[in-house]
Amino acid sequence: MPAHPHARRPRTRVTVALGTALGCAALLTGVQSATAGPSDRTPSMNASFASAAEKYGIPRDVLAAVGYGETHFDGHDGAPSQAHGFGVMHLVSNPARHTLERAAELTGKSTARLRTDTDANIRGGAAVLRGYADALGLDAAERADADAWYPVVVRYSGARGTAARLYADNVYRILRQGVRGRAPDGERVSVAARDVHPARDAAGSGPATRSADYPDAAWVPADPANYAKGRSAALDTIVIHVTQGSYAGTISWFQNPEAKVSAHYVVRSSDGAVTQTVRDADTAYHARSANSSALGIEHEGYVDDPSWFTDAMYRSSAALTRHLADAHGIPLDREHIIGHSEAPGNDHSDPGKHWDWDRYMKLVKG
Repeated sequence: MPAHPHARRPRTRVTVALGTALGCAALLTGVQSATAGPSDRTPSMNASFASAAEKYGIPRDVLAAVGYGETHFDGHDGAPSQAHGFGVMHLVSNPARHTLERAAELTGKSTARLRTDTDANIRGGAAVLRGYADALGLDAAERADADAWYPVVVRYSGARGTAARLYADNVYRILRQGVRGRAPDGERVSVAARDVHPARDAAGSGPATRSADYPDAAWVPADPANYAKGRSAALDTIVIHVTQGSYAGTISWFQNPEAKVSAHYVVRSSDGAVTQTVRDADTAYHARSANSSALGIEHEGYVDDPSWFTDAMYRSSAALTRHLADAHGIPLDREHIIGHSEAPGNDHSDPGKHWDWDRYMKLVKG
């Protein structure tokens, strides 16, 4: 349910060639021209992760796994996520979280640069992570151990309870399975698979409560300020959304009373895991005029990046939609299973052009 859908701007590189005429003009005017040296070039994303990890004493793959879990290595040209987070490391500036401002304090870089400069953003994320590690008392030996960073990653999530563990578990799933991603300019960025055994009990939260409406889902309730008890109309619609953010980050945002938004369910990209945040019988704030008669399903990812729309996500979401339609008597057609962009009175773009409706509806109908 993107409050600010990311509209990707074209990425171009401009090479300025200093020709003979320009060189002569510079000599005539006494102005010395010079080509940019290596220190002036924008670092590659791999170089940014490596240098930030070294500077702040963080295992490089932990830092990169956090970035991939947040954004799939795409800073979206500095556009904000639904939780008002920025860049590859999703540095946040909203009423409840201020990691963007904290990164500015720790790195000495402006918030404007941290929002738009990928190298600065990665350094900012590393600085915030190191600050949490220091607060938790990690010594040099522990900082060299990827497993020891689990409680630090929990803090970086900005979430609490089950949502925080979901976030950290996903980062460690990335570390365990490895990942091969691409930066927006095509650069390959990888995290090598490794054996990880984090101390998950350090997060201080037990197993997730299960949903009463959909047994395959976890139950992590949204803040009461973000939905209304009961309904004023009969259910007849299921609305498909895209989060413009991460799975755990979205669940956490729904727990923030300042958000004033929610959905009934959130589906994870990597494995199709589902969390319910609002009961079916209550009215989530997700589709304006359709709220009273609709169930909302959020899907982790960004509308302009099809890499988030995995087979596991499609299948899990389709099973959920079929269950909800059967439970509430909603017809299995595109008049009643719609995108957020198709809901009356909405100006949102999700799920966007990369959502495969034909495939999805075939899965829904079984």
